[in-house]
Amino acid sequence: GYLLPIQKMDTVNGIYKMYRGLGGLLDSILADENVTEVMINGPDNIFVERSGRLTRVDKHFKDEQELRRVIDLIVGKAHREVSEANPIVDTRLEDGSRVNVVLSPIALSGSTITIRKFSKQPMTMSKLLEYGSITPEVANFLKKLVAARYNIFIAGGTGSGKTTFLNALSNYIPHDERIITIEDSELIVAASSGESKKIDIQSLIRSSLRMRPDRIIVGEVRGAEALDMLQAMNTGHDGSLSTGHANSAEDMLSRLETMVLQGEAALPLKAIRQQISSAVDIMIHLSRLRDHSRKTMMVSEILPHLDENGDIRLNPLFEFREDEHSTLQHVSGALVRTENPMIQTDKWTRAGFLLEDIPAPVRK
Repeated sequence: GYLLPIQKMDTVNGIYKMYRGLGGLLDSILADENVTEVMINGPDNIFVERSGRLTRVDKHFKDEQELRRVIDLIVGKAHREVSEANPIVDTRLEDGSRVNVVLSPIALSGSTITIRKFSKQPMTMSKLLEYGSITPEVANFLKKLVAARYNIFIAGGTGSGKTTFLNALSNYIPHDERIITIEDSELIVAASSGESKKIDIQSLIRSSLRMRPDRIIVGEVRGAEALDMLQAMNTGHDGSLSTGHANSAEDMLSRLETMVLQGEAALPLKAIRQQISSAVDIMIHLSRLRDHSRKTMMVSEILPHLDENGDIRLNPLFEFREDEHSTLQHVSGALVRTENPMIQTDKWTRAGFLLEDIPAPVRK
């Protein structure tokens, strides 16, 4: 045997990764376990997110041509195509990381790649406890809600940790149940005629109902598929989970109404609201705060009957409240029990839990 000089070994590894991986530069960035997101704005501008903060990487691609080779590798591994005729592509890396590609000249500063990294370590509620995103009391409460087959919806803004929280919550599902999980990526398959056909998330939800699921998990609802998800929750698929993009629980309810209308514009608004209030039992709102920390801001139950004005009723059970020690750089506070009693306890008691196991409301 023999030893290669370090510089020569680095060159060999770089060439190997270029053809087997995604290229030495991108592979080295993705190998950093502290990096949660990668943003490449043309060959000269690379940014990463670590611990919620953006920093610029002091490296760059040789030129636009090298960057395009990396893009072709990414989309090629996923059996997708990207070109001037199809310059915007959403796909995934082999490890599940989400990728968005926009080619030049649509992207003015050069082709862009945005990668939301997939964690190799599965997220658990114990890790969220370590991060301070949730309290032991709330974690135990949610564990029982999942076991009791409450339909739970997780809402939050960009980067608030919706998917992470969904993954942690799904660990509470009993292992003997049949779960159908549905991703939010649009699939394109080649038909026998040679034409391509789009398979959207709405079709996947409808198909999943014929697969005898105990529960359905929809990664994120964004459009007309919201009605299909709500109908699934209303027709015997209790304990289903999903997420949606919104800046508050109230905004999420409004967005759900809009999504349903995208698919069924003729439905009366009152009927849509009744469908939502009957289907979703628990709404969890997450947020990314000014100090870049991710917190659970609210756990509410959605009451099954509309109020006298025909609006959906939220009953907050836990709320995040800042304290006097908060600053611009650090948010201090706690997720605390409200004074509101829990109203929907039927599933709770049917699961064999005692009413006294429900966290008691605080006194006014």
